Amino acid sequence: MSKTHTSDLPYDEALPKLQLALVRLQQHAMAAGEKVLVIFEGRDAAGKDGTIHRITEHMSVRATRVVALSKPSDIERTQWYFQRYTPYLPSGGQFVIFNRSWYNRAGVERVMGFSTPEEQEDFLREVPLFEEMLVGAGVRLVKLWLDVSKSEQAERLAERKSEPLKVLKSSPLDEFAQPRWDDYTAARDEMLRRTDTAAAPWTCVKSDHKKSARLAVMRHLVRTLAPPEIADDVAPPDPEVLFRFEIAALTDGRLCR
Repeated sequence: MSKTHTSDLPYDEALPKLQLALVRLQQHAMAAGEKVLVIFEGRDAAGKDGTIHRITEHMSVRATRVVALSKPSDIERTQWYFQRYTPYLPSGGQFVIFNRSWYNRAGVERVMGFSTPEEQEDFLREVPLFEEMLVGAGVRLVKLWLDVSKSEQAERLAERKSEPLKVLKSSPLDEFAQPRWDDYTAARDEMLRRTDTAAAPWTCVKSDHKKSARLAVMRHLVRTLAPPEIADDVAPPDPEVLFRFEIAALTDGRLCR
């Protein structure tokens, strides 16, 4: 496989090459017993589902899990917050993707008042320690924030209402995404600022152009998780699309406001 930037090949040609690299990555991870956990976060309609589908399309059904939990039950609300997520953490040779994760507490729960300010503060204080423990236990953790502009989000949410094949993507919370845009922005900013650590850094992805975002994420996963003999065959993601979070990104225009 030759090194090829996203812009150098049409999407339909770049996609299968990167999917093949992901298959090779998973073959290595399974043989080595690696535990891979990829967290997808982002605003509603940021493109998480489509990106995850392309990543997993040709991966092992037995060794790959996509976790998208519904709202907690009455019993789960009484548990330690991270308890409902721990059964889904990867074992050796497994590739697990969280389509939203424990970071719900720093996002939708904060904006919609589903948890108390004290619970939210406890989470922001505890999650870096929790993730450091995961990494220390051998989990290869990748955290992705998919960022979408307000106008693009509005178009995608409207499509969910008008296109029958997209109706199952709809959620009652979609109605609050635009009216509470600024609240979600403030929640995102604090979450990224307080939970970006050396052990578990955030990677941000501009997702207004879905296809570019998908390719960039796939490149990032291969180059982050694969051994050199696989990773070196894949060019780095476009830095205009995908970048390591830093505080300056909150104000310099790289993240949508």
